[in-house]
Amino acid sequence: MNNTDYKVADISLAELGRKQIEIAEKEMPGLMAIRDKHAVEKPLKGVNIMGSLHMTVQTAVLIETLTALGANVRWASCNIFSTQDEAAAAIAKAGIPVFAWKGETLEEYWWCTERALDFSDEKYSKEGLPGAAERSLGPQMIVDDGGDATMMIHKGVEIEKEPSLLEKDYTRESTEMQIFMKKLKEAYEAHPTRWQEVAKQVKGVSEETTTGVHRLYQLHKEGKLLFPAINVNDSVTKSKFDNVYGCRHSIIDGLNRAMDVMIGGKTAVVCGYGDVGKGCAQALAGQGARVIVTEIDPICALQAMMEGYEVTTVEDTLGRADIYVTATGNTDIITLDHMKKMKDQAIVCNIG
Repeated sequence: MNNTDYKVADISLAELGRKQIEIAEKEMPGLMAIRDKHAVEKPLKGVNIMGSLHMTVQTAVLIETLTALGANVRWASCNIFSTQDEAAAAIAKAGIPVFAWKGETLEEYWWCTERALDFSDEKYSKEGLPGAAERSLGPQMIVDDGGDATMMIHKGVEIEKEPSLLEKDYTRESTEMQIFMKKLKEAYEAHPTRWQEVAKQVKGVSEETTTGVHRLYQLHKEGKLLFPAINVNDSVTKSKFDNVYGCRHSIIDGLNRAMDVMIGGKTAVVCGYGDVGKGCAQALAGQGARVIVTEIDPICALQAMMEGYEVTTVEDTLGRADIYVTATGNTDIITLDHMKKMKDQAIVCNIG
């Protein structure tokens, strides 16, 4: 890695990040056991792995485990606010390309994702690949969270096959979609076959969120999935543990990091009472919030009622709730019309 092959908020935070990573390693014995068992044989030697995953100290343990097993790793965060800057600095200081900082703009976010997908500058990637210098080098494996890295490749391939998509009017689309298409247009103008070349190199992607899995199933249904995908989200150790207990921890952590408001005494609406919603409802109730659940599945709705939560519609909560948490993996759960009818200073967030 050259001295500029990373972008973080403040590289001087690396020492603090390293101390936190060492603490996290003690909390992650599974990864450390894998590192100890396979570090000598290095089963991932020479494999290009790109990650689009929250750049936290826990993720840093994963990144360093992958590199200990021989992988060439490039990383970006999957969220503009979730990066722990000290963790990103520590990974950059260790010589691993990382592009992440807390408070990225949408333009910066998609720039980071694009940079993490680009292995062309890595000399070690060219070993055993004839003509590598003349083509785009991408990852062979992707660790995705929310499906953004996967989407960038798929949409890029679609554009390269049908460039007229770049001429469409996207002004009625979301600001993020406009920025996303602008980034892909720049990539197409610089290298008109880049994403097709990259897609051919990808052996597979793992996806660990409900939202990302929904995207993958849709692509598969339409016959557009370009490479194999592993649904990590629905594995038992994910859906029944991380989705419940991980989200039970992170919903409060996220609200405190973003807003730092007192949760006790407030009315919180959890939209969706699946595994993620169950964890969120427990955590919010544990903080002293009055929890209301909205749910369309009758069994999940009955479960929420049996736990003592009020079950109603989003519309019925407008004007009386302080916090809204969407935990369904679907769009249009909270709409602009809903927001217009909410209390002043109501907090709207998404998880899962």
